[in-house]
Amino acid sequence: MTDILEQLKNRYSLEGCTFTPVSAHEGGRNRIMIVSRNGNKQYVLRVSDLGDRNGNDYLAETEFIRFLAENGAPVADVIPSVYGRLVETMEADGKAVYVSLFAFAEGMLLSDNGYRYRKGAPLSEYFCNTGKALGAIHRLSRAYAPVHPRPDYFDKYNMEYLGRLIPDEYGELKTAVAKRLEAFRALPKDKSCYGLVHFDFSDGNYHVDMDTGAITVFDFDNCMNCWYMFDLANLWIHNEGWTRHETDPDKRFALMQQCFGLQLQGYRTETELPEKMLKKLPLFIDMVLIENIVDELECCAREGEAPDWEDIEDAAACLISDIPYAGFGEGT
Repeated sequence: MTDILEQLKNRYSLEGCTFTPVSAHEGGRNRIMIVSRNGNKQYVLRVSDLGDRNGNDYLAETEFIRFLAENGAPVADVIPSVYGRLVETMEADGKAVYVSLFAFAEGMLLSDNGYRYRKGAPLSEYFCNTGKALGAIHRLSRAYAPVHPRPDYFDKYNMEYLGRLIPDEYGELKTAVAKRLEAFRALPKDKSCYGLVHFDFSDGNYHVDMDTGAITVFDFDNCMNCWYMFDLANLWIHNEGWTRHETDPDKRFALMQQCFGLQLQGYRTETELPEKMLKKLPLFIDMVLIENIVDELECCAREGEAPDWEDIEDAAACLISDIPYAGFGEGT
């Protein structure tokens, strides 16, 4: 890693900067470092060497980020190297290493502030701003013409792959997933509802400016061509953290709807989605549950660990037993 850093200092004019590693989260696929210049100006350096993606994958991601940033979306921009490249490629221990440098997103993670929103501002502002940021990304995605394409949803989410990934002893889960994939294939895929999405839009992947409430989005590592509703459904599920204090199921579901309604309000200031797609929210919530299960199983495979049913039990139960709204809503 020392040799790589020395090369990167030259390729990004980072001489004299300090490099502070960020602790990897479970399932993380990259090494992240905060780069500081003169104690104030900061960047985010991402080093990827797992070999699970190729150079075109990284180019496709960073080109999309650059397009979003240049057109006013609230995203942490990618910074070209001195050679004008969005992705620098080098070699270490016989493996390809892909590196990108990003602007540091203004603000902070909500979790680093104890999930307290900015002082003196209503929480409704936060939900609206979150939806607005996502709406801006989706609006621009509709106009985006990629040079290097990102994967399509079914390139990965198909039973040829998932049938191998999901252990045979989880037969009921395999059946439930196959049933959902069949339903997904029947969904329309026109430009009004399908395009390049973040695919991991949650409060762990954006910063909140505690002075203004502005949101800056980062980590497009998983972006792919999918239904825009996937990102919205992911927001819906993450609202569970804001409503867990309510023990009454009906009141809790009402709170979930209230949070999501505010996010939609912000979203609609930037773009719209066909009402027929919004009505399919429960189906897209199931899509998010499948992604969560797949992510857990892939993490186990990378780490050489046997899957633990308890880690996916709740999501699997919702799929197997047709429990809507991830178990937090009507009919549960």
